[in-house]
Amino acid sequence: MSFSILKARSALATVAAKAATAASRASGRGAGGMIGGLVAGAIDPKIMASLAGGRPSVLVTGTNGKSTTTRMLAAALRTRYPVATNEGGDNMDAGIISALLAGKDASHVVLEVDELHVPHVADMISPTALVLLNLSRDQLDRVGEINKIERALRACVEAHPDMLVIANCDDVLMTSVAYDAKNVVWVSAGAGWLGDSVASPRSSGQIIHEGSHWYDIKPMGDGRTFSRPEPDWVVTEGGIGSPGGDAELNLTLPGRANRGNATQAIAAAVTAFDVPLDAAIAATEKVDDVAGRYSTITWNGREIRLLLAKNPAGWQEALSMVDRSADGLVIAVNGQEADGVDMSWLWDVRFEDFEGVEVKAAGERGTDLAVRLVYADISHELIPSPLKAIAACPEGRIEVLANYTAFRDLRRALLKETANA
Repeated sequence: MSFSILKARSALATVAAKAATAASRASGRGAGGMIGGLVAGAIDPKIMASLAGGRPSVLVTGTNGKSTTTRMLAAALRTRYPVATNEGGDNMDAGIISALLAGKDASHVVLEVDELHVPHVADMISPTALVLLNLSRDQLDRVGEINKIERALRACVEAHPDMLVIANCDDVLMTSVAYDAKNVVWVSAGAGWLGDSVASPRSSGQIIHEGSHWYDIKPMGDGRTFSRPEPDWVVTEGGIGSPGGDAELNLTLPGRANRGNATQAIAAAVTAFDVPLDAAIAATEKVDDVAGRYSTITWNGREIRLLLAKNPAGWQEALSMVDRSADGLVIAVNGQEADGVDMSWLWDVRFEDFEGVEVKAAGERGTDLAVRLVYADISHELIPSPLKAIAACPEGRIEVLANYTAFRDLRRALLKETANA
């Protein structure tokens, strides 16, 4: 196919995508973050590569923390450059294409990418850097066996030897992905969930954890020992440690996991894109909302804080952020395709830590959750509608923890309620 035909196809795809996005917004069907990319990709399968155009770019991936880290990294880069990014969290091909279309005049690109899509996206846009956060079980019916994802990401790193990799050395699987990378920056970002790091991805051996250090009891095929690398960047008690020295870090977002996310974002901005350390830190500290996560909505005498969790590791971290002194706690669980229809993960989450807290179990799969809470010996009430569950709580501060579609639908309902109040 001639260059002129390819160029014409790309131009047609761009025009059609803009029209579809505008129509979606005008009809109130959505923000257009997906439809434009779907249309453009259908007309021109190579449009992602042409839109990227060789611009300096970074991909952010992992089971948990992608959206937060992407938002922080984009904020850090914006202290020096115009940035195109998918801040809405649309992290598959359609969302990425839409982000590139919307940010076609930006000089730099920061993209959150679903783990399954990283190899394909990397082949399309040849990124400057790749940020590897963590890997754990997630939506077994969609993602599948976690070691398969590790091997695919490892092959991606091998296929792009000049790409800088910023990897969490506390996560065994992500360390394996980056272990042989030519250009790697190791960050001690933490590993709160160890349920998927018992067996070594590099041998038939077992991973032994000794404090912050870990190692494989069996050597790799070439005789080397697979073990935790010495980090270049670390999360400290009051901030971060970097090759340039220690610095304070005072985040608006809660939780230790977000301190790890921020440290990887800062390391990527400083190392790959020459953003000054103090500017990168200041930018991440200002991030206070990620697609509605951690936001607070006032409704009917209640201050409702929304927390999102999507898999056992994410739920365990989110549960640690719940304010036990709040006046009510609603846990909402759906089982739609975007959530994963396999609900067996509920039994991997330690709800037992919530004895003494009155819980409302809600969502389309609220009954599954209620059964789990019975076995955890947690006092609770089953109210399928999350909105009605909140209304059943006393006035005051209400904590809400929900998985993906339950969070999305509840937030929309709350915003509609407050708009009509």
